[in-house]
Amino acid sequence: MKDTIYDVCVIGGGINGACIARDAAGRGYKVLLIEKGDFASATSSKSTKLVHGGLRYLEHFEFSLVKKALKEREVLLNLAPHIIWPMRFILPHAPHLRPLWMIRLGLFIYDNIAGKVSLKKSSKTKINHKILKENFSKGIAYSDCWVDDARLVILNLMDAKLHGATVLRDEACVSISKQHDLFSVQTKDNSFQSQMIVNAAGPWASDMMEKLPELDEKPLRLVKGSHIIVPKLYTSDEAYILQNDDRRIVFTIPYEHDYTLIGTTDVDIGHDPNQSIEIDVHETNYLIDAVNNNFNKRIKVSDIIDTYSGVRPLLGEGGESDTVTRDYKLDMQQIDNNSFLSVLGGKLTTCRVLAEEAVDMIDSVFHKTPRHWTSTKKLPGGDLPDDDISRFVNEQAAEFPFLSRALIKRYAHAYGTCMNILMDGVHSLDDMGRDIGGGVYGRELDYLIAYEFAKTGEDVLKRRSKLYLHLDKATQKAVNDYMQEKTS
Repeated sequence: MKDTIYDVCVIGGGINGACIARDAAGRGYKVLLIEKGDFASATSSKSTKLVHGGLRYLEHFEFSLVKKALKEREVLLNLAPHIIWPMRFILPHAPHLRPLWMIRLGLFIYDNIAGKVSLKKSSKTKINHKILKENFSKGIAYSDCWVDDARLVILNLMDAKLHGATVLRDEACVSISKQHDLFSVQTKDNSFQSQMIVNAAGPWASDMMEKLPELDEKPLRLVKGSHIIVPKLYTSDEAYILQNDDRRIVFTIPYEHDYTLIGTTDVDIGHDPNQSIEIDVHETNYLIDAVNNNFNKRIKVSDIIDTYSGVRPLLGEGGESDTVTRDYKLDMQQIDNNSFLSVLGGKLTTCRVLAEEAVDMIDSVFHKTPRHWTSTKKLPGGDLPDDDISRFVNEQAAEFPFLSRALIKRYAHAYGTCMNILMDGVHSLDDMGRDIGGGVYGRELDYLIAYEFAKTGEDVLKRRSKLYLHLDKATQKAVNDYMQEKTS
């Protein structure tokens, strides 16, 4: 690899870098992607887990962004139906915050701005007063999608690799320099040469630009978003979108069968992406209050099972953070005869179209005709017959009767048809490898090492899955030990 000259070096293994690497490799470029840690270990695994248009963006007149995102919601749902699925959201009406006519108008636009869509349109709904407080008399239901955000990153990287990209983790970019007509990218142990750089470092994008003094740096506004996880607040499958007195909104989302995910906050944290990113007491109380002001079931700090916080890199300065655009900018700069493309801002839902536009710009540098392909090519595991996950679960349960239905369902939703690779040659429980406990077998961990770039127990427990929420400490340690044994 040290002697290879790449067409494109992508720096950053979050969702935007992964999608760009996939698209560029599929168009025939020699692509290298490097990531300083595990893939999706920062912003891309710390989202609210939604593929959505962004209903609240309509209040800020970001109609083009909402339209683009809703179109992409349809595309992504088709590409990976095993990790993305529709979810119904209930918005209880708080008349002192937004009049009902405004909400109805907004949802009419939301239902129709992207043209024909597959998801169910908005409608009036009865308030379930067993769940919500008596002061709510009206509600509206609408549709968006849930996504396993970290797995979406991994699937794009798997496809990038299948198309010939070189994908490397634990390769932090230390410096970038120009040597003759190439960029030289230096990591701790390696040096790589490339004709073009794509800076997809998310919150660290400005830091990457600082490594080349010839570049005009673009500062980003960093905003922390925090979430809490509590035992499930209700047994139904709907999510709730709660309006707060500060006019921000908080989601409560059914999560991992036994829990409710609550978020998010918006806290400006300046410009340093290397600072400690953790939920603070004000954010914790804000999310708890949002729940307690709306639900009959009250929660307190001691109910919190886990928290996570991520950093959103946003464009623009001034104003409240929740009013700053979630759109993106692709900034192309030239150093001599070489191009340096920076991805600034963006949101999870628009990752694929962002990548398509970025690779179109790469095509312009290499004087190639753009070839769009990513909107129709299924992501690994996504080619379910008729996109029917329930049917696939039933078929797998019949083929592997020695596995519990709960495990079959987990495998199907995590791996889709890549389950065929995981289960190749399995005819009995003895073929599943070491029984680690809690439905975890050595064969699955071996698969994650071989195909999904996993190296540590945390990679498996927190990003390739959310098993840390379901396994006891002893079993989590056994997973860690197995990974260390196999990858050291």
